[in-house]
Amino acid sequence: MNGKKLCRSIYDRKLCGVCGGLAEYFSLDATLIRLVWAVLTVFSWGTGLLVYIVAAIIMPEQTPE
Repeated sequence: MNGKKLCRSIYDRKLCGVCGGLAEYFSLDATLIRLVWAVLTVFSWGTGLLVYIVAAIIMPEQTPE
């Protein structure tokens, strides 16, 4: 196991830190994650927004280092 834990970012957040946390976990740019998420939300008739809310509730917040 690589020791990484999927959690909401406290440093790179616009709303709840879900996209920032995903970006840190997958070592990608947070802007790219946000852009892909927005496009998928538009083309899935808002399902991405529901998934974002559920992820914000389920994912723990990152602990400060």
